[in-house]
Amino acid sequence: MTSTVYEPAAPEADLRRRGIRLGDILFKGVSVTAAAAATVLLGLIAYKIFELAWPAIQDFGLSFVWTEAWNPVTNQFGALIFIYGTVVTSMIALLIATPLSIAIALFLTEIAPRRLAAPIATIVELLAAIPSVVLGLWGILVFGPWVRDHLEPWLGSVLGFLPMFSGDPSQAGILPAALVLTIMIIPITSAICRELFIRVPTELTDGALALGSTRWEAIRGVMFAYAAPGIAAAVLLGLGRAFGEAIAVNQTIGNHNAIPSSWFAPGDSLGSKIASEYVGAGSLQQSSSILYLAAILMVISLVTNVVAQIIVVRFERARRGV
Repeated sequence: MTSTVYEPAAPEADLRRRGIRLGDILFKGVSVTAAAAATVLLGLIAYKIFELAWPAIQDFGLSFVWTEAWNPVTNQFGALIFIYGTVVTSMIALLIATPLSIAIALFLTEIAPRRLAAPIATIVELLAAIPSVVLGLWGILVFGPWVRDHLEPWLGSVLGFLPMFSGDPSQAGILPAALVLTIMIIPITSAICRELFIRVPTELTDGALALGSTRWEAIRGVMFAYAAPGIAAAVLLGLGRAFGEAIAVNQTIGNHNAIPSSWFAPGDSLGSKIASEYVGAGSLQQSSSILYLAAILMVISLVTNVVAQIIVVRFERARRGV
């Protein structure tokens, strides 16, 4: 009868095991600390903005949201003009950027050869590296005059029976600002969509083609269905970028304190108003009203992100049949 003798582990192996356990503990600690710090930071930012905006919140209440007046001389303030400008410019940009971004992603993943796809993808992504102030200057000095002299007259001649496409062309207004926002959100949305399409399993598309589907039918029925949650998230991420943009919009929207009847006319947005007027605020009432605008913008961004999460979860449940 033999007996098994267990020898103690070598000191080197014991140290390695301790090192691994220590690394796991450090990794968990750093991760938890980073997540907690991000949450606390967001809470502190929101708290400070609402604290500074509290005088205006007390004076105007929720009626501030649907009040159109903005007159620092008479201390009459409201957010409706800027909410309108923010929503309209962002939605126009989203409607134009979404199909363009998906088309760019499909071209780079399904049509373009590899030697051509890589440089084109790099060029598109480099658009995101252009500072917003530079893009805004280009928009008002180069793009705005082209919109005024060519695009808006053409839209007026074709769609002038609609109120939003009537009126005199202008190089600074709702439409030029929306088009600049389009250029700003295309790199984000197209890059995410491209990564989503690359990750679609080739077995799915090959199976659809083997069953007799055309290339477009395979893309529409398989790739889009598989990547739908990510596409929705990418679109809403681009919308969040459009909501929060201030400098480029400030340079191209015209900064007019009125709700324009036409998209050719100047307007204003939440981010633009905050960026242009807070430093020069002449009274506590005016500065707190501007911070009230910032609080509204934060709420809009938060709601957009929550809606994005809900859409992604519902898409995932529908795809899994839950």
